[in-house]
Amino acid sequence: MKTPIRTVLLVDDDTNILRVLEARFTSAGYYVLQAGSGTQALETVKSKAVDIIISDIKMPNMSGIEFYSRLQSISRGIPIIFLTAYGTIPEAVYAIQAGAVDYLAKPFDGKKLVEKVDEYFGDQPVETSLPPHQFDDAGLYWGDSLRMQALKETVNRVAAAKANTLILGESGVGKEGMALCIHKNSATPNGPYIVVDCGSTPSGILESELFGHTKGSFTNAVSDKTGLIEAAHGGTLFLDEIGNISTEMQHRLLRFLEDKKIRRVGAVEEKQIDCRVIAATNADLQADIASGKFRQDLYYRLRVVTLDIPPLRKRKEDIGKLAGKFIDQHCREHKLNPVKISEKTAVFLENHDWPGNIRELKNALEAAVILCRNSTIEPSDLQLESIGSTQTRQERESDQFSLESSEKEAIIKALKKTDGVLTRAADLLDISRRSIHYKLKKYRIEAAEFRK
Repeated sequence: MKTPIRTVLLVDDDTNILRVLEARFTSAGYYVLQAGSGTQALETVKSKAVDIIISDIKMPNMSGIEFYSRLQSISRGIPIIFLTAYGTIPEAVYAIQAGAVDYLAKPFDGKKLVEKVDEYFGDQPVETSLPPHQFDDAGLYWGDSLRMQALKETVNRVAAAKANTLILGESGVGKEGMALCIHKNSATPNGPYIVVDCGSTPSGILESELFGHTKGSFTNAVSDKTGLIEAAHGGTLFLDEIGNISTEMQHRLLRFLEDKKIRRVGAVEEKQIDCRVIAATNADLQADIASGKFRQDLYYRLRVVTLDIPPLRKRKEDIGKLAGKFIDQHCREHKLNPVKISEKTAVFLENHDWPGNIRELKNALEAAVILCRNSTIEPSDLQLESIGSTQTRQERESDQFSLESSEKEAIIKALKKTDGVLTRAADLLDISRRSIHYKLKKYRIEAAEFRK
């Protein structure tokens, strides 16, 4: 019979110690939960299955000893090992007399601590199966493909830790949904979940949005403003399209990731922030690093763990079930009778390349649900350009190249005409501000070159 994975709850108000211990226990095969206070640890124990607790003794508001005392009224069976400074060793000894397993004096050796936990469990092997808790899909459909099932297990493990995570993948694969899924399965699923769209927020505004500002720090700062990083304290900060941030913002973000402190624009004092950081991009950050557009040190800070979501064309075995899910969803939303897809449509769905990935599939099926006759979706109902096309894939790619060349020229003309003012250029092109930011990045066009 397989031994279930062991769950370790780390309790300490020092985020640096939590990160070090998290790395130690995760690499040793344990499932790790974290709490920054005794109060948070008690809430975790009420909602999660915990096999052993590692707790500091000296913590503000609620000491480790008081935490242990309150723990007995919730669950008397959870073993605990204390971390203690020299001056609190008598308290640790008292705790052992009261039933604690052991203590380790600071500064301690992380390897010895892991060995102590292994020893408690009798050196039983830890299996690499999913942790024993209910997985929240957060509305994201994973599918049955081996790649997505492996990714799901990885996400489940990542969610348990607080390591910075970088999600990669083409546009439309579900990066934002995966970020929410990580948050929902974390130790703080009820904490704030803050989304920052770095792709559509101008760099001059992004600094104030992220870090906040004080009254009078600039012309329109009529009052103090809490930044989005500060708003994410105790939860998750999701930085979407991270590849679009300016060099200056890359430096400020790196400083935050290194010491977990922020200073509002115009402020003097810093604030300590405890939040998980998840970033996502469809850009090739390695290429941007090589060209000097993205900092390498920031890249490595963001990608402690990397999750690469495969495009839909590389997991076609999931398309059928995805289609069924979206059709049911659209029928409910539009209050329509159930519809089905014809055999011809099923073949088309599987053979289509889906350059827009899951987002394109979902939108195409919404149109089909509305337009289809006799409650049956035919290929023409999908309104996809490649239906009925006899072009080869190489010919389509050649046409795309020509289209992209024309699009790039149109953007450059608009920027010249508007002196590089993105809002006006977007209006001329009849596209959104977010779209023009994306296309500037896609074609590596610098708007500043057109400004007078």
